[in-house]
Amino acid sequence: MVGDGSDAALAYHEPPIATILNLTGFLVALNVVNVCLDKLLYCGLIGQLFIGILWGTPGAKWLDPETEAVIQQLGYLGLIMLVYEGGLSTSIKSVRANLFVSIGVAITGIGAPMGLSFILKELVAASPLQAFAAGAALSATSLGTTFTILSSTNLIATRLGTVVTSAAMLDDVVGLVMVQIISNLGDDDSSFNAVTVIRPIFVSIGFAVGLFSLSAFCLKPIFKKVLVVKNKLPNFMGTIQFVFLSQTFCLLGIVAGAAYAGTSSLFAAYLAGVIVSWFDGLVAESKELDGSAPSNVHQPGSSTSNRNLPGKSTRNHGKQPQTQSLSETSTKQSSLLYDETPTGEKVYEKYYKEPVNRILIPFFFASIGFAIPITEMFQGSTVWRGVIYALLMTFGKMITGLWLVRFSLNPTPILITWVKKSFTYVHFCIPTKTNNRKQKKKQNISEDRIRSSKECTEISSSNQTCANERDKNAGASPDGNFSSQLVPQEGSQAPPSNPSPTITISPKPKSLYPPSILGLAMVARGEVGYLIASLAQSRGMFARGPSGERSEIYLAIIWAISICTLIGPVSVGTLVKRVKKLQLARGDSGLDPLGVWGI
Repeated sequence: MVGDGSDAALAYHEPPIATILNLTGFLVALNVVNVCLDKLLYCGLIGQLFIGILWGTPGAKWLDPETEAVIQQLGYLGLIMLVYEGGLSTSIKSVRANLFVSIGVAITGIGAPMGLSFILKELVAASPLQAFAAGAALSATSLGTTFTILSSTNLIATRLGTVVTSAAMLDDVVGLVMVQIISNLGDDDSSFNAVTVIRPIFVSIGFAVGLFSLSAFCLKPIFKKVLVVKNKLPNFMGTIQFVFLSQTFCLLGIVAGAAYAGTSSLFAAYLAGVIVSWFDGLVAESKELDGSAPSNVHQPGSSTSNRNLPGKSTRNHGKQPQTQSLSETSTKQSSLLYDETPTGEKVYEKYYKEPVNRILIPFFFASIGFAIPITEMFQGSTVWRGVIYALLMTFGKMITGLWLVRFSLNPTPILITWVKKSFTYVHFCIPTKTNNRKQKKKQNISEDRIRSSKECTEISSSNQTCANERDKNAGASPDGNFSSQLVPQEGSQAPPSNPSPTITISPKPKSLYPPSILGLAMVARGEVGYLIASLAQSRGMFARGPSGERSEIYLAIIWAISICTLIGPVSVGTLVKRVKKLQLARGDSGLDPLGVWGI
């Protein structure tokens, strides 16, 4: 129609002042609460979650559904960037060194909640399929919560942070595989198919293996050749703007490829960060190998200057330094650009960090608050069932910390001491003739030792009196041979009277802070748990009636996810605050409470 531009473009309207004030207050409240709670317990995300409950549909409904949908989408973009940052701070060497521990933690964190979830069959009369869906929702660890906790506590670059992030990533990948499985399942057990379970798992494994194979066998040789001829490349390729564009396209390409392949976009974002960190390591290694390159570059100029003849030095005095300065400045510029090649962390800090930390990540945690049906959760029978299930799910993740507890792997000394104690107990309880003879021999030996000690003391006292009498009669002898001979004897007799203290080597301290931090950091659920639970609810797995209203199973799952999301960050923040105080109190002289896991 003429004059109607509704289909061709969106008409621009100035937003009302109420909307501006509402959104401004929403953003300011998210950041203020985050800063305050981070100062206290490193758990500012909990405040952002409550702000989302207050502003969104569960609370005052100050935001309309369209705005909530936009905030949810922008928040998920912030989650992708947060996971990408975690991949940038991950070291390939550290991941390889702690790979088996991370896999063990991840398997424990998946298997324990899945097994404990079948208690719902007795708790709320759930079917096996419903218990499986509940276990899938509670087996995943919140990546956003985990990375936020570790980054706010400065533990993300330590061995403990590597284990936590790797295990949480594996749990989250399995959780997102569960999303694919549940989305393909129906509301009855007859639709369960083995292909439904196997396909997402193999797609995720194949994508990761294929991506690292491509990077190792194709991109790595090309990248090394580029580093060899780096001085011949244009100068703009060493700028931070070019690196920003290349890393952004790398991130977008990997995330898009993973989404179209059928695996997790968060998993792909983490792999993209790890690959960028890997190539940054290659650049650093090439810098160390080519440390003498600038001196070699300047050698031609210095050699030409040394080859000047005395007679021709006055003729070329005005021209040669100018050509040398031009060549030297060009090589200095190229080497300077290469030496200042920005890494992935520098690019992230300059272009991504502030908008992600101030807008996108607060939107993400607020969007989690949008998904909590707080008005339906406070029913008598629902509360106690949800609390019991939450405690079980907390225990199911906390036992992952046992992988960092140091146990004695050599049971032989313990067995020998136990056998000796048992034999001594038997000897004391059943006296025999041999025992009586041994006791008599010991008594005789002890009496002989007492007599010999008395005789030694009498001899030593007599020797001392004789020496004193000789000193008195002979006066102060200049050589003093006899007295000099007695001094070492007295010194040799002193140690038996005052025996030297035995040096006992104390065992290495076995701190429980790393296992506790690991287990509590894995407790926090979040976005993936709510996603799986909401998807199962929409598929009709938890609905009891034809109306599709929320059942007690779904509300118990939401209770468990919400309580675990609250308990994890608060507990980890409290422990880390305690560890920081111990580290400051002990300083460089004392042992680190985190031990080898704090390196």
